[in-house]
Amino acid sequence: MTDRELDAAGITDPALRAAYRHCRALNARHGRTYFLATRLLPVERRPAVHALYGFARWADDIVDSLAPGTGADARVRALTRLQEELEEGLRRGGSEEPVAHALADTARRYDIDHVHFRDFMTAMRSDLTVTAYPTYADLRAYMHGSAAVIGLQMLPVLGTVAPREEAEPYAAALGVAFQLSNFLRDVGEDLDRGRVYLPADLLAGHGVDRELLVRSRATGRPDRRITAALREFAELTRGVYRAAMPGVDLLEAVSRPCIRTAAVLYGGILDAVARDGWAVLHRRSVVSRRRRAVVAADGLLRVAAVRLRTRAQPPARTRALPAAVLATAAVRSAEEVA
Repeated sequence: MTDRELDAAGITDPALRAAYRHCRALNARHGRTYFLATRLLPVERRPAVHALYGFARWADDIVDSLAPGTGADARVRALTRLQEELEEGLRRGGSEEPVAHALADTARRYDIDHVHFRDFMTAMRSDLTVTAYPTYADLRAYMHGSAAVIGLQMLPVLGTVAPREEAEPYAAALGVAFQLSNFLRDVGEDLDRGRVYLPADLLAGHGVDRELLVRSRATGRPDRRITAALREFAELTRGVYRAAMPGVDLLEAVSRPCIRTAAVLYGGILDAVARDGWAVLHRRSVVSRRRRAVVAADGLLRVAAVRLRTRAQPPARTRALPAAVLATAAVRSAEEVA
């Protein structure tokens, strides 16, 4: 599958192919929802998405996944080295580091503005020192670099049927919606890292502060004030999804099933949290394999419909497959990355 993607994208250099394979492995291992949605894209566009995800994972691992007890200074040095690799790779069009190598190639192929990568790195640096956000406006300022720019990086790969600048606000908003969903799901894990992404004024409106969150996390006891705050944060997040979704129609038709699927799956995190009784301080809520499979099957059917409408020439076996077989394939795909 990887070689087919690389062949379709016209990536022939052995070192560059190895770099893209490395990024694809990162996506498959860490970004299960993202990876599943990516498989709905035209095969030649998938390597670029893997490179963009690999870059984001590379930086995120430095911030969150270094050995316990690693000090801020060591993390700053690691991020500085990463940014140097990034800048050198973008300047030269390649790098000895595989993620930087693939990213530089993707940025060149799709003419992605380098400022988006630099803004992302700025947000990653802030995670080393900023542990709370007084207001939602403060959180949105942070998420420009941590989430909105991910949507902006993706947009040239997805393609648009309108001027790109018309689609950019929607792409940025959807990136923010995805991250807000993750913030809700990961409240407990982030608290263990010393961070609270839920805005302090939203929490305070329900009588919640960091100390109450820590106490509830430690005791395992639910608190109705925390539940009320989480409900409000979820509704805020749903509003961002509603604002972002009209932008899907501005994408090229072949890209829409991927993004709709990703939106449904990430939005499903909110439903999973609610079904679990808003217990995110005590356990992580997940979208079930069955639900992921059903959503993926719908995405595959949408892909097939686009191919028929555009009179594309997919492999004969794919054209002949009935909906039931496509759904079964989606189930298997979901289970592979679950």
